Amino acid sequence: MVRIILHHTRANVNLFLHQPQEFIVRPLSAIMPPPLITPSTRSLNMSHSVAPAPSTRGLIIALLATALLLGACDKAESGRDSHLRRGTAVPDTFAFANLDEIRDYFVAAKYTIDDWRGGDRSVPRFYLASVPSRWRHEVAPNLPVQLKKRYFFFVYAPLVLEANETILLNRDRLLDLTLNKTRTAEDQTWLRDLAAQYFLEAPDNEAVSDDVLDKLAHRLDIVPPSLALAQAAVESGWSTSRFSDMGNALFGQWTWSGDGITPAEQRDHLGDYKIRAFDSPEQSIAAYMHNLNTHRSYRDFRDQRAGLRAAGQALTGKDLATTLTSYSEKGQEYVEMLLSVIRVNELEQVDATYLRDMKPVMLVPVGPGSD
Repeated sequence: MVRIILHHTRANVNLFLHQPQEFIVRPLSAIMPPPLITPSTRSLNMSHSVAPAPSTRGLIIALLATALLLGACDKAESGRDSHLRRGTAVPDTFAFANLDEIRDYFVAAKYTIDDWRGGDRSVPRFYLASVPSRWRHEVAPNLPVQLKKRYFFFVYAPLVLEANETILLNRDRLLDLTLNKTRTAEDQTWLRDLAAQYFLEAPDNEAVSDDVLDKLAHRLDIVPPSLALAQAAVESGWSTSRFSDMGNALFGQWTWSGDGITPAEQRDHLGDYKIRAFDSPEQSIAAYMHNLNTHRSYRDFRDQRAGLRAAGQALTGKDLATTLTSYSEKGQEYVEMLLSVIRVNELEQVDATYLRDMKPVMLVPVGPGSD
């Protein structure tokens, strides 16, 4: 079961008390490979029943359909495509023109700091279509710091949970097939495709070896939500960076493919690199997790995570952040920064919550500034 909780601070600032501000979503480019197993295959949270969001009814469904959202504005289509490919039913859509409408929607869904303090540890399946342009230029600069941070965590936590949910569904099937030596041809094809997605070789027309299966299990696992949210906050400046604004890029991943956003101060000795852009923040989060799960620079991260698994211990952001000295040129200073964000914002709790059993809802902008 995937669990995640959003932080709350000790500051006496209510999440949903503020002046009206516009919060507009805008899609961009790039995409990760689609997952090999989707939440339509198996539910992670069948035991949980939480009050649904407005206009939803609490049945658990797959995460998003292959059809286009009915009635959704064209400007947000590309940001929703990755969701739509994942499931079998069209999600609900909530169109909003300003931050007050998001606030009221969250309040009606019982998704507020008061609900958390009251013991509700569930996160609704509310998925932001893309990073809002006005968040950087108009909204965030005019919000109190605590409110800015709180909105950041409340908006992005469902996407982090969703990415981990997909990983765990794939991992669950992988472990089942590892134990089951009688595998169908379809099972073998699925395993070979999964191995390729995680940069492991599995020859065609041969059974996937135990060695490959072991390496897959080592790579295919979650990133603690507290760590993902802390890194997103640090790397994107609470989603106010130019890369976040222009390309839904929450983690500053580099690319040499020629596509992406050119840094303002590109370092020539490192080649013609760019910052990878995405169609949606969901894709940025999925790419970040895939990077941690495959790149040689993060082998220590994967080794420590596997060690915690083997010891039956919880995977926490505090434990695994210490392995990420290679993520930034700042090295240990970067690690200390992550640990500070986790501690100050009480993100330890984030690693203990779960997505609600409900139909997903896409948060889609309307009105001026939505392009």
